[in-house]
Amino acid sequence: MDSFSQLLDGFAAAATPANLLWALIGVTLGTFVGVLPGIGPAMALALLLPLTYSLDASGALILFAGIYYGGMYGGSTTSILLNAPGESSSVMTAVEGNLMAKAGRASQALATAAIGSFVAGTIATLLLIFTAPVVAHFAAGLKSQDYFAITLLSFFAVSTVLGGSPIRGIASLALGLMIGLIGIDSVTGQQRLTFGVDSLATGIDTVVIAVALFAVGEALWIAAHLRHSPPDIIPTGSAWMSKSDWKRSWPAWLRGTALGFPFGAIPAGGAEIPTFLSYAAEKKLTKHPEEFGHGAIEGVAGPEAANNASAAGTMVTLLSLGIPTTATAAVMLEAFKRYNIQPGPLLFENSGPIVWALLASLLIANLLLLVLNLPLAPVWAKLLQLPRPYLYAGILFFSILGSYSVNANPTDILILVILGLLGFTMRRYGLPVVPAIIGVILGPVSEGKLRQALQVSNGDWSTLWGTAFSIGAYTLLAGLLGWTLFKVLRNHDQPAPDAHLPHG
Repeated sequence: MDSFSQLLDGFAAAATPANLLWALIGVTLGTFVGVLPGIGPAMALALLLPLTYSLDASGALILFAGIYYGGMYGGSTTSILLNAPGESSSVMTAVEGNLMAKAGRASQALATAAIGSFVAGTIATLLLIFTAPVVAHFAAGLKSQDYFAITLLSFFAVSTVLGGSPIRGIASLALGLMIGLIGIDSVTGQQRLTFGVDSLATGIDTVVIAVALFAVGEALWIAAHLRHSPPDIIPTGSAWMSKSDWKRSWPAWLRGTALGFPFGAIPAGGAEIPTFLSYAAEKKLTKHPEEFGHGAIEGVAGPEAANNASAAGTMVTLLSLGIPTTATAAVMLEAFKRYNIQPGPLLFENSGPIVWALLASLLIANLLLLVLNLPLAPVWAKLLQLPRPYLYAGILFFSILGSYSVNANPTDILILVILGLLGFTMRRYGLPVVPAIIGVILGPVSEGKLRQALQVSNGDWSTLWGTAFSIGAYTLLAGLLGWTLFKVLRNHDQPAPDAHLPHG
């Protein structure tokens, strides 16, 4: 009951004209960046973070939450109309969604994505509202070694799940951990990896790193592979669904929500696994198996619901444990810190009014997204015709402006260029960017928890697995490691598809 009363107070704060305006701007911007190929909510947040320091904490966080939810939906438009998912979580939406569009059912595909996003987002946000305080209360009893075990599990899970190669994911994580170690050691006072550059003694600002790897790296990559011919975009009208479409979609929305939220909430989450599982479940349970592979509406409804439910699930881990499991959550964590708000077990106690206003605004943002996206589907589709050179030139401009505004330090621009080239190189060789960002943000946290645990135990390493929770986390880590090794060995042993064909 206490949570319900605090939620009502949160609604009172979120429903002020100023905060409603920020929520509207957030979902509009989020949908905008989600629609455009190659621009996701993480990049948008990284670009906007330096430009929002003049806002109060609640307004800025409500804006960012709106961008997060809007970006998760906007990617479905690109996937359906262009068959070009901007993020890995939208891949399964593209499978059946683009086939529906090619069959003249683009409006129905966009409608089931929009309404499914609203249904899943609303249910998952309500689950977030009532589970996050409980998880935070439980987390208050965790020790340093428990948090260290959680970070290790998160590192390995994010690195092996994202991308096609666990080795590349771990390499990306190693790069992020190395960048996160730059600066002065808090215990010994020695400089680490500064190469004699005094301006690196305080470390590299996380915002500069995120902007460089996401925005600059992506812009350079797109420029290097820019197609001169305009993309083939399928025209669409206002989103709508027939009675039969509703009947086939609503069970898929509920099943997708049931899969997406828990996978997002675990400290190894993300939307990739639940969207794949949702697609597989709908394909198995459908009464119209002949339509799968030719444009089945359940194949859009389920994965899109799982995608948006996982976004709310990710907020559980972020708010109650202070651990981000997606790129967008990592940038949001940095936004919290910019306003001296520390997500974790004491968040609801120390910053309750702001957090409850944020949670209430998520429900408001969900409703705003539905109102925006159903009638404006044709408008969002026209955004895909924006000239790419102008778009990515603007991204580079705002990247430089935002990075300089963080500390007003010209050295940050040089660092931006160097790390931007690193981001381009990572894309060139298939290294996912998300593990690097997680490593940058969680690396110092993990190091601090490790040292704290060892200091309390006088250097006894056995303390790291001295609690039931840490043993459970390491057991999950061992299981994940065994599954990854099995997958790698199985793929290695399988012959190439054309290995049996004669050459020449």
